[in-house]
Amino acid sequence: MTYIIAEPCVDTKDASCVEVCPVDCIYEGEDIYYIHPVECIDCGACIPACPVEAIFVNDEVPDQWQSFIDTNANWFEGQ
Repeated sequence: MTYIIAEPCVDTKDASCVEVCPVDCIYEGEDIYYIHPVECIDCGACIPACPVEAIFVNDEVPDQWQSFIDTNANWFEGQ
């Protein structure tokens, strides 16, 4: 299972999700955070910690934010 951070995080970048992640798999991008799909242990601790409700299970990302699935994957490919 992969978690995706979507549009509500853009330019908000509250680090609450980073603080609760037990494996430090959330990385800061220019205007949004990204969850590393391999490092993530699928604990889900980040979901309730997000104050803007921007974190979703990959197959539950709302239709209007589906592009963030590719954005997340592409960000890690470029690292």
